[in-house]
Amino acid sequence: MNGDYLFKQVYDYVLHRIELNEWNENEKLPSIRNLASEMKVHRLTVLKAYQLLRQENRVYVKDKSGYYVQSREINKLESLVNPIVSAYVQKNHLSEIHQVPVSYQFSQALIDPNLLPNRFISDYVKKVFDLYPKVLSTYSTVQGDHELRQTLSDYFNQHYKTITHPDHLLITSGSQQAIHLIAQAFVKSRDTILLERPSYSSAIDIFRAQGANIVTVDIHPYGYDLEQIEFIMKKHKPRLFYLNPTFHNPTGYTVPLVQRKQLVQLAQHYRCLLIEDDAYYDIFFDQEPPPPMYTYDTSGMVIYIKSFCKYVSPGLRIAVMMNGQSSVVKSLLAVKSLADNGSPLLNQKIFLHYFSSSRLQQHVEKLRIALQIRKEIMEEELSVTDWQWTSPNGGLNLWVLLPSRLSTEDLLVKSLEQSISFVPGQICDPLKEPSSWLRLSYSYANEKQISDGLRKFINLVRSTQ
Repeated sequence: MNGDYLFKQVYDYVLHRIELNEWNENEKLPSIRNLASEMKVHRLTVLKAYQLLRQENRVYVKDKSGYYVQSREINKLESLVNPIVSAYVQKNHLSEIHQVPVSYQFSQALIDPNLLPNRFISDYVKKVFDLYPKVLSTYSTVQGDHELRQTLSDYFNQHYKTITHPDHLLITSGSQQAIHLIAQAFVKSRDTILLERPSYSSAIDIFRAQGANIVTVDIHPYGYDLEQIEFIMKKHKPRLFYLNPTFHNPTGYTVPLVQRKQLVQLAQHYRCLLIEDDAYYDIFFDQEPPPPMYTYDTSGMVIYIKSFCKYVSPGLRIAVMMNGQSSVVKSLLAVKSLADNGSPLLNQKIFLHYFSSSRLQQHVEKLRIALQIRKEIMEEELSVTDWQWTSPNGGLNLWVLLPSRLSTEDLLVKSLEQSISFVPGQICDPLKEPSSWLRLSYSYANEKQISDGLRKFINLVRSTQ
């Protein structure tokens, strides 16, 4: 039997017995030697399975004693009485939180629909049917509508001074699908990948579901520790590094230009794909951020994901992936054809004509002002606390540190009862460690809701201290 099969067999066996309560919480597990002998596998296979279970917070280790079943109290699986919250702790599904209807919505990193040009886009829908009367009678190509890819490549060439060809582009149904396609195309079970810590929770879910071995890289207000990244790349030889360097989700940090160039050089040297997720680039307040890392890539080591969902029309679900290597694009096309055989053509045509209009730039400029005002209102309300955060120059979120003695997981239960939602930091942590960080989005709630909701939330936090 191959090593991957044996590893999964041991992992599944141990996890199954824990879930059936055959091994109770805080009970010692069989030693690595004994379990390896019982299952007739190498001791390293058992060790790898125990280490993964430890990373997933299902077991813990005592020095010179062995591995033990993690208690449910620490796991937060019984203490959270709200079934929605329980689901997110076990599965890390951000959507579980979003499905709870609340009056003060601070978990959704989406833009208030009232700030989007809904009526203007509806006019373009009528125009598209006039220009393309058969648009509903045919599929798009798997790679995406050629007219849209040509328009986008012209835009990138002009805006970023790059040399991008329509064949380098692949249209996807949102950035989350793009990440999923990349995981399917390039990550096999037990492949090592790098993720920022914290990171976009859906990306964590996707790569974990693919069976990836996740190694984390800390992100700071100043960017990354490049020495740390080089050490990790040299030691682990990761398949890819998924990163969100511009108005990072959830922290709002932006990686400086010099580090972007150095990251590309490291990726080229260690043959590690950089997956640059760029959902917020155009939502800046004072000054435009540094150019994407993709613009410094000369060897095809960067797969650039540009999403337009946030600030144009979330319902259209339009994003684009770019890479200059034909072999990379072919691999992505293969998995895209299996996923949906091409994103909806109608959506692409509607987006194409709105994207090409002068109205789009006017909309984006007004949107930046509106979002900056909402961010400042949120920060003003938070200024009465001793909480900590770094004010971002763009994006949709504040990454806020509460007093260390507070559990954001328990706090979420109480907040939902008060019709307030936020994202606990643990959900954004690939290691799933308890955290006093939380993400507050200022983009979905209106100005009054931000003021009223934050005051209510601050009082709630104070009452739990």
